[in-house]
Amino acid sequence: MGSVAENYQAVPKIEVPHSDHKDLEGFTECFRYPLRGLVEENAPPSDSRLHGNDSVKSDLAHTPGAICCNTRCRPRSRITKLPTYVSRSMYHVLFGTKLCWLLLCVPVAVIGVSFGVLGHGWIFLLSLLGMAPLAERLGFVTEQLSFSTGSTVGGLLNATFGNATEMIICIMALRKNMIRVVQLSLLGSILSNMLLVLGCAFFFGGLKHTHQDQKFNKVTAQVSSSLLLMAVMGLLFPAVLHATGTELQMGKSELALSRFSSIIMLVAYIAYLYFQLKTHRELYDSEEDSDEYDGASDDDEVLLGFWTSIGWLTILTIFISLLSEYLVDAIEGASNLWNVPIAFISVIILPIVGNAAEHASAVMFALKDKMDISLGVAIGSSTQISMFVIPFCVVIGWSMGTHMDLNFELFETATLFITVLVVAFMLQEGTSNYFKGLMLILCYLIVGASFFVHVDIPDAHRAYLPHIRL
Repeated sequence: MGSVAENYQAVPKIEVPHSDHKDLEGFTECFRYPLRGLVEENAPPSDSRLHGNDSVKSDLAHTPGAICCNTRCRPRSRITKLPTYVSRSMYHVLFGTKLCWLLLCVPVAVIGVSFGVLGHGWIFLLSLLGMAPLAERLGFVTEQLSFSTGSTVGGLLNATFGNATEMIICIMALRKNMIRVVQLSLLGSILSNMLLVLGCAFFFGGLKHTHQDQKFNKVTAQVSSSLLLMAVMGLLFPAVLHATGTELQMGKSELALSRFSSIIMLVAYIAYLYFQLKTHRELYDSEEDSDEYDGASDDDEVLLGFWTSIGWLTILTIFISLLSEYLVDAIEGASNLWNVPIAFISVIILPIVGNAAEHASAVMFALKDKMDISLGVAIGSSTQISMFVIPFCVVIGWSMGTHMDLNFELFETATLFITVLVVAFMLQEGTSNYFKGLMLILCYLIVGASFFVHVDIPDAHRAYLPHIRL
């Protein structure tokens, strides 16, 4: 009889709630249990922060009169939990940044274009301002997604989506055959990150830590400088080849060299990712730096699940693509209205607004004496654009039938070459101070003034490029 009693107790009991008050409390308690995976299946344990805590489960097990929810209760629970889950994810994504008020520019720009009530100047300005918070939130969602995929895949995602805004703008411009806008905007992003972002990080970090120079990993800085010099080589040869008039075939040789060099640069960038994320990962992600980074930012908290992050990435990409198309269509009209050269708008104005979130992050980490992270934001972004985004645009233009090449013209290429040399000399010692930052900022002012008085006159050979078939 004892064994029968034990077997009888082992059988799960299903209690029917009576009119007793405690039993009703147990019955309602089952609906408070955080049903993980109901909204997004196989969601990580971090999603429990949005639905509740695992302690509710243990409390439910010890609640007098509690019953187990059967399958009939679950569909109703899914429906009741969905509005709360969606509202909380919207709060974290839309209102989790100080730039959230700029999101109001997005619907205004859409209404202005749809009904034609705004001119090119207002459309350009609203699209530019609305893109700043969208780009920052895209980086936030990508970081949340990396928590669910692991460090290796997360690094690849950050490398891919880190400059997604620039890539989308370039693709929209390539569709309209606006090659110079693509080239100038990408060049401006590189110059802005290397001179303005890095200069502000060195300057403000040095002012706060004046007692001694701030230090960073000299080895990783030298690797990034080498990649930037390789990118300059890929851009310099087509420009010099055309400027000297030594092409074997007018236009065709330059275009073929650009496409070949772009493929080589993409291969080098893939090898760099393998070097950074696999074989020499300890140089970029040491335990000491990881612990410091975990305690330095509140954004390390997991707030979104895997499928939620995928959904928000899709939504943000759609709106960035829409604003990018508005931006490209209005850039020429805004240039004529404001009497500002397109080269200045593309090289100076677009990168400053588009990379506003990166600027703030680099300065914030520099103030906390986390110079490796600041360097990764500034120089890492420049490396991604020069070694991945630029050759990627050449390949995409090739597939579109658009003759995008690496000939950024002699003035622009010379500016990039000198900038990379200046930054490489600044990084070779592995230390930074406010004076180095001031020099970089002043160099950026010289570059900005140069492009303000520079008139971009595309060479005549580009008129013959549409007739070339390779």
